Amino acid sequence: MEYMQEMNVASASVFTLETLLDAYTSETVLFAKALVYDRGKGLKFNLGGYEAFMPSSEVYLSFDSNNIKEAAIATRVNKIVCFVVTSVTHKGAEYCFEISRKKAQQKAFDNYISTLQNGDIIPCCITHIDRFGAFCDIGYGISALLPIDFISVSRIQSPDDRFTVGQNIYACIKNIDADGRIVLSHKELLGTWMENAGYFKAGTSTTGIVRSVETYGIFIELAPNLAGLAESCEGIKTGDVVNVYIKNILPDKMKIKLVIISTLKEETFFPEIKYFKTEGRITHWKYSTENCAKLIETVF
Repeated sequence: MEYMQEMNVASASVFTLETLLDAYTSETVLFAKALVYDRGKGLKFNLGGYEAFMPSSEVYLSFDSNNIKEAAIATRVNKIVCFVVTSVTHKGAEYCFEISRKKAQQKAFDNYISTLQNGDIIPCCITHIDRFGAFCDIGYGISALLPIDFISVSRIQSPDDRFTVGQNIYACIKNIDADGRIVLSHKELLGTWMENAGYFKAGTSTTGIVRSVETYGIFIELAPNLAGLAESCEGIKTGDVVNVYIKNILPDKMKIKLVIISTLKEETFFPEIKYFKTEGRITHWKYSTENCAKLIETVF
């Protein structure tokens, strides 16, 4: 991907005076680690021995009228960020550069992100997790929101039940509003009920994680887009890792009947994220089985 995620840049660009001057004339995007935040002013960099400064107004491409908070700018310190060189000043052999992450992000938006359509599948990287969703870098640090309800069919308490910061994932464009704010979806890439159920067989046992404890039974996730129901069992709580016996698989009802064999008290378990599609565009996705009365689908 040309407009790569900042967290996936392993090291800063190699800087010489020649490369910096060439980058200035060509508007080439470079990468460097921010060293210091000068409060109220901006970020300071050392580019191969040359001082560089990024004004606070040039740290983020904002899609609304709100000013970027200082705390958000400060989080860039000690992290690699993208930039273009916007001005060069010098006295004799002393050169100083002004740089802009905002203009690099604008290039990514104009040439890549603005061309995306609903349903397009893209790579991205988890940068921040909140209770309502995960924020993803979709290119040059431009952020998109993946709401918790769009992460998987299997319900989770928090996005960190599924993801970790720095994790590379695939997602599809759910919506881009008039101001350029982007919402992502993820569950459509994780397979239908039948595709997931095909990995399991009645009469066998497997490992799952308890996602919900109800009066009528316990919902156990077998895969991010597949859960089964076990009878109530004392001492079981949400988040427990359990061994289960698969009693029956009922495609017409989209149900899997389970029996809890044992709990794995000291174990942590993250059901593997298996992607059934990682490129192209989705216009319609139907999770439900053909004869099931319950319809779960997405139309982009």
